[in-house]
Amino acid sequence: MSVLEQTAPVETAAEPIRVDHFVRGRLVEGGAVRHRSRDLGVDFATPQIDLNALVAPRSELPPLLDVPVSEIIDFLVEAGQRMDFETNPYLQAALEHTVKVNPLPRRVVENLFRRAKHFLTPEGLRCSIESSFLNPAALDRWVERTDMHGNRGALRAFPPRMVHMLAGNSPTSCISSIAQGALVKAVNVFKMPSSDPFTCVAMLRTMADVDPNHPVVRSMSAVYWRGGDERIEGTLYRPQYFDKIVAWGGGDAIKNVIKYLGPGIQMVSFDPKTSISMIGPEGFDPAVIDDVADAAATDVATMNQEACLASRFIFVEGDRAGVEAFCAKLQEKLGLDRETASAVAHPLPVEVRDEIEMLTLMGDDTKVWGKPDGRGLVILTDEPVDFHPSNKTANVVHVASLDAAVRHVNVATQTIGIYPPERKLALRDRLASAGAQRVVRLGGAAKHVMGGAHDGMLPLQRFVHWMSDEDA
Repeated sequence: MSVLEQTAPVETAAEPIRVDHFVRGRLVEGGAVRHRSRDLGVDFATPQIDLNALVAPRSELPPLLDVPVSEIIDFLVEAGQRMDFETNPYLQAALEHTVKVNPLPRRVVENLFRRAKHFLTPEGLRCSIESSFLNPAALDRWVERTDMHGNRGALRAFPPRMVHMLAGNSPTSCISSIAQGALVKAVNVFKMPSSDPFTCVAMLRTMADVDPNHPVVRSMSAVYWRGGDERIEGTLYRPQYFDKIVAWGGGDAIKNVIKYLGPGIQMVSFDPKTSISMIGPEGFDPAVIDDVADAAATDVATMNQEACLASRFIFVEGDRAGVEAFCAKLQEKLGLDRETASAVAHPLPVEVRDEIEMLTLMGDDTKVWGKPDGRGLVILTDEPVDFHPSNKTANVVHVASLDAAVRHVNVATQTIGIYPPERKLALRDRLASAGAQRVVRLGGAAKHVMGGAHDGMLPLQRFVHWMSDEDA
């Protein structure tokens, strides 16, 4: 396999930001290939990708194959302890560069980086393993079994070879992907997003400082190429090199991967999702309406509404006066500074503003609180709007009952925040049947129970290659 020649069509006078790669334990520097970030149009330069160095031949056993999971967890925890923003120079440098290419404001990105050291805990890592595997020992060895007829065999969760298309809407989400890849002992290539081609390498460099020769480090590579580049993807996305493509991304990115799928190579897709909220009439009682509005705003504003779990549609049951009072309070709460949201997000696109203006002119029951200036906008309608609410915009939909709102749930609905939380029990089966993947109490969209499912699956279970040795 030869090294691909890459050219850079973008020419600008400004000096591009330098992006490093990390290939199987080794830092790779250089700026031969020029790119432009998707969100902010900023130029950056990367080394050329040497596919010979990036791809481990199948004749070479995975470096982590015989490393106990307990040792992998210890290593990840030690690396996590070094992800202290105050003392970690790689994170500090990643912040300075990431804010130039990522639409999230600096304060939010810095808050995420300051939380990074809490992402890799022994309790959380063990919980992920224990909730995903009936017998976690299968990750470390062949597990003997005997069926009801006395036939004997053995199973092993064999390390996969995976390409991870990392998400670009949260700069620290790569830490979870790195941990997952290590826990299943995979050979990993992380395709970094143009909105953050820095954090993943910062994490891997931190791990290399712990032990540059550790099998976890030698199992990891992080590089950037422009999504859809057939010269690279047409070579990498082949079953002789990789088993799985773990795809985080928009619809176009997912469709691009699909064309490479076939026998021997699978996609594990965390595709685009929409999250919603559901609020019963109990939420409009004057004694609680302020807290309920704050909880709803917390879910809407998460990552300035860039995250899949950020609520966009709020279905409400109750009298019109109470609903309108809630909308007014919600708009006020959307304008607050929060740990993962700024008081002012980017203004709404012009085409969305035009749609909102048409709604107010033509819809007798449509009311709007706020302006499309990124400080929080609430649109009250009787049916969900046709556009995708963003930039701290909430579409409050007045329904006869929360039961009636279930018809608006489908397989693209990820997280549903409910108030009062006691109503989850009566709704969750119907929501699951409609296609939803997660139900939480209102205000808890960004909070997680350790070891839970993601997008309707237990990812670690999907990642491994199950190998069976049978003696029937």
